[in-house]
Amino acid sequence: PYQERWIRDNSRLKLLEKSRQIGMSWATAYGLVRRHAGRSQHLDSWVSSRDETQARLFIDDCRLFGSILADAGKCLGVEVLAAQSRQSSLALNFANGTTIHSLSSHPDAQAGKRGTRVLDEFALHSDARTLYAIAAPGITWGGQLEILSTHRGSLSFFNELVQEARFNGNGKGFSLHRITLQDALDQGFLQKLQRKLPDGDPRRDMDEAQYFDFIRKSCPDEATFQQEYMCQPMDDRSAFLPFELIDSCEFAPSEPWQIAMPPQKNSAVQLSNPCYLGVDLGHDHDLTVFWLLELVGDIFLTRRVECLCECTFSVQERHLENFFAIPQLRRVCIDRTGMGCQFAERAVQRFGPMRAEGVTLSAPVKESLAYSLRSAFEASVLRIPPSDEIRADLHSVRREISRFGNLRLCAERGKYGHGDRFWALALALHAAHAAIGDGRYGTEENFYVVERQHAQFFL
Repeated sequence: PYQERWIRDNSRLKLLEKSRQIGMSWATAYGLVRRHAGRSQHLDSWVSSRDETQARLFIDDCRLFGSILADAGKCLGVEVLAAQSRQSSLALNFANGTTIHSLSSHPDAQAGKRGTRVLDEFALHSDARTLYAIAAPGITWGGQLEILSTHRGSLSFFNELVQEARFNGNGKGFSLHRITLQDALDQGFLQKLQRKLPDGDPRRDMDEAQYFDFIRKSCPDEATFQQEYMCQPMDDRSAFLPFELIDSCEFAPSEPWQIAMPPQKNSAVQLSNPCYLGVDLGHDHDLTVFWLLELVGDIFLTRRVECLCECTFSVQERHLENFFAIPQLRRVCIDRTGMGCQFAERAVQRFGPMRAEGVTLSAPVKESLAYSLRSAFEASVLRIPPSDEIRADLHSVRREISRFGNLRLCAERGKYGHGDRFWALALALHAAHAAIGDGRYGTEENFYVVERQHAQFFL
């Protein structure tokens, strides 16, 4: 029913906040094809997806629905699709002369085009506000503007539109839809899903309550579950790294980024530039995280992230040895706070002070590391994996001001970490700065003076 309501809604402006993976992009594709199959359709449609892979998947869905309606049309003597020779990989052409186009996610791709706009996973676009500003005027001469997405933080432009439509008078006139995972389960989603699952999949025997709990437990933390499946955006106001900043530096979902360990000659990703490693050490409760960066030009590309849980120091040292065996590895920075002191000292003794360094994460050092990391995100000189666990861990570090006016950076402890990935990445970036200096600020000493000033300005 929730899919049908969205498809049949002919409002000029439509806005949908939704759970992940409940078939709404699928339903949107059918809705578009359904309209384009009609003789009265005279305007094209333009679909903006997050990346090229999603764009192709959306057009593939449209093509499937188009073939079904084309078969039905033959029975009625009606031609629905254009000749096969006119079709392309990112467009679907119809016999009435209209086309569904799948576009680049860049906002400028929407400029100068008339007709229906579909902005899929809108909150995940790197510049959603500009995308909306360019896309919305395109329906002046007809068509619909359809915006659908899961949430990505409370400060996103998508959430701003939702809040305006729901609580602040709905000045833009959106028809607002909201579908949580619970809503979808109440309306028959699980039965649809179970028909598609292969034999032996444990979800085939679950009822709605069991499936709900299964999805909940699979999420990095409760806040992620509430955002991704229950339409409750995470609070970005105190997060040190807002989701919008994290998303802007992620690899595309289909882009290979990770090296094999040990490195292999036939791997899709090969190391050929200087590499730097950050190690955040944990033992009983926290993760031990190894984060490897490769400096390609002026961009730091993540090449491997390893997380160990409840491992002995001997196991952790073997993992460290594997990284030191990489010829391109120039420098490693290791958290030597508390129990990491001996681990870091042994690394310096074994591999030398030019390649290994222990860093005590005191409050001033953490502040410098954190603002250096934030500056790298803001300058878009980092690339990180598109992972729910990594995203949640980076976002978990919060700013707090003590009663004496000092900045504290802290993170809640969860089953997927305690900000451990955040500090491992910050240490990897510090290893690079310590090894090569920083061209923007000159000496390493000046680098941290500027970062300290940045921190004070931000506060």
